[in-house]
Amino acid sequence: MRPSRLLALLSVAGAVVAAVLGLLTFGSQASARPDAVPLAIAVPDALRPAAEKIAAHGGDAVSWRVDNPESARKALADKEVYGVLELGGSGPTIVLSGAINPQGSQVAQQVLTGAAAAMGSQPRVETISPASTAGRTAPLAASALLWICGLVAGAGLVVLGKRFALRATAAHRLGLIGGVSLAGVAVVAGFFALWDSALPLDASVLGYLLLIAVAFAAVQGALLRYLGIRAMAILGPLYLIAPAVAGQVPEMLNPVYRALLWSWTPFRFAAEGLRSLLQGTPNAPDVTLGLIVLGSIAVVGLVAVALPDRVKAVQPAK
Repeated sequence: MRPSRLLALLSVAGAVVAAVLGLLTFGSQASARPDAVPLAIAVPDALRPAAEKIAAHGGDAVSWRVDNPESARKALADKEVYGVLELGGSGPTIVLSGAINPQGSQVAQQVLTGAAAAMGSQPRVETISPASTAGRTAPLAASALLWICGLVAGAGLVVLGKRFALRATAAHRLGLIGGVSLAGVAVVAGFFALWDSALPLDASVLGYLLLIAVAFAAVQGALLRYLGIRAMAILGPLYLIAPAVAGQVPEMLNPVYRALLWSWTPFRFAAEGLRSLLQGTPNAPDVTLGLIVLGSIAVVGLVAVALPDRVKAVQPAK
């Protein structure tokens, strides 16, 4: 191949990669806008007509539900809504939750503050399960770090295996998954303690971290086993794409990104389930969903990694 043609192909390849990554990472942020953000107005029956007037505004950007205070707070705890505007009593109160994705809470506070201001009132803000700065950052950070941990170890086994003519067996691959998962959880737990000593490191949090680590390392190990180092073309970009999407609430994403990326990325199941556990809401539905999804990924990945290698039959000598 002529050098000029090779240079042209490399230039086009670089531009294509940049275009794809730009579309899938920065594009999800640049196109973000509110779309049916779930919010609640909690009122006694006597004030329900006034609440319904508020709910009639907001257009497609907000999805309102009018409820009683007890039911609205339960919906907030279950992450069915991102914030509650309570009317009645001494004045309006905005109720938020630290277990909600920070972006969702931020949008909820802005909209609910505007709704209260339209009524001529200055609301007070109450946060249940308050999260520190570290608590808001830790769930997505832990997910990304555990992904990188497994990716480096899995890719290293492929590269060094070829370099030193090491034929990795199922026992080697499973041992690597176990070792890198434990090491990754130890690193993440150390960061949690460093960032904020108040973050819980109990059995539920550590167990969930271990499940994330095993699921990630197993699916990476399976792809690397069957595709070799070419699997990095899939696994590498996921590190850039998934956190950019999983860090946002779905109602802020363009519907295309919501359907094609957010709906399946394992990072969102890891981050949101861990967020609930860190903020003391283990009964939130996303914990159960995360256990199911990540557990399924771990099982499928481990089975794929543990399957015996095909051995070519030896033809008998004639």
